Amino acid sequence: MDLLQMKGQLVAWIQEKVSAAGADGTVIGISGGIDSAVVAALCQLAFPDNNLGVIMPCQSDPADAGLARELAESLGIKFVETDLSTTYQTLLAALNTDDTTRLAKANIKPRLRMTTLYYYAARHNYLVAGTGNRSEIFTGYFTKYGDGGVDMEPIGGLLKSQVRDLAKLLGVPERIITRPPTAGLWEGQTDEDELEISYEQLDKYIISGEGSDKVKEVTRRLHQSSEHKRHMPPVPEF
Repeated sequence: MDLLQMKGQLVAWIQEKVSAAGADGTVIGISGGIDSAVVAALCQLAFPDNNLGVIMPCQSDPADAGLARELAESLGIKFVETDLSTTYQTLLAALNTDDTTRLAKANIKPRLRMTTLYYYAARHNYLVAGTGNRSEIFTGYFTKYGDGGVDMEPIGGLLKSQVRDLAKLLGVPERIITRPPTAGLWEGQTDEDELEISYEQLDKYIISGEGSDKVKEVTRRLHQSSEHKRHMPPVPEF
């Protein structure tokens, strides 16, 4: 499928899902990264008058919010900014997190963002558009009930490499396209450092099953350990 056809089908798919839910538009968290940029651009094409971007700093790199604003302004996306830093600190204090692992604390951030997005979704009768791509969903590289807590995943069928190609077609600023992917969980954090392999290696394995022993081991381990993230909570049968 060529990129123009892909773009058209994704825009139509978003419109179909929103219509089927009886909703009026879309809301999306804009992070300054390529995935959220592509989804925001697609949602803007689907609902040019009913698409809301939400920028949610949470003790994060100021560059994130700056790039998010640049994207919204360049594509004409209406946006609001809700700083969650104080809320995050208040919750950490209430939880007495001195002995908590870094990842457990960091995962509070996407869960606060999920709560914020659903507030705006309920306020406007919009659906929450997620930003997960196929590579991330396959490996479970998302926070359960955080960035994984959404109503639909428009780019969930696209590999990271396909997302990059689509970003160029959609007019996403080059600084966002070339920026190292990061979830912004802590200073200096990048996706590929946490995954232990590159997206290029991961995408190749997902498509063909090919890769080094390390790539195969890491990918299979991540896929297996994250299986629970890709399903609704299990219910016992009687």
